[in-house]
Amino acid sequence: MRRTIVMLTAIALLGGCGVRPTEVLDGGAPAAGIPEGVRIYFASDRGLRGVSRPGTEITELAAVVKLVMAGPNEAELAAGLTNLTAITGELSATATDGQVTLRIPRTLIGGVAGMAAGQLVCTLSRAESLLHGTRPDAVRVTIVAQGSAVGPYQCSQFLTG
Repeated sequence: MRRTIVMLTAIALLGGCGVRPTEVLDGGAPAAGIPEGVRIYFASDRGLRGVSRPGTEITELAAVVKLVMAGPNEAELAAGLTNLTAITGELSATATDGQVTLRIPRTLIGGVAGMAAGQLVCTLSRAESLLHGTRPDAVRVTIVAQGSAVGPYQCSQFLTG
């Protein structure tokens, strides 16, 4: 009996657990932080969602606001995204040391409240990062509309976990 137990133990040790050695496997690319390129934000029933605009180059902050104003494309509409901003007339956007100011003098401040403000803040934060290398979480955005100002805001104030 003892001899059988020793023999079975030896076989188990020699046989292992059935796991065979493998070659080194490639785990793929390392995890990355913020995706590259232009990213704009639209509203959904679950909060703000950022979408990439591959191949889109921007040279000024106002250009990304115009992308938001143009609204979601067909695929984004089908995914339930919408544009809540109500910007009218001219606009300008400037940045100094991560402090962005969006001026929309002909727009009522109510047209950029709540999630609509979040669309602009998050989009401008990302654009400021691309244009000037500021970390998006360090960008502060103030919106000036018809003499009223709101902010400064950070994108994280509008994102839901």
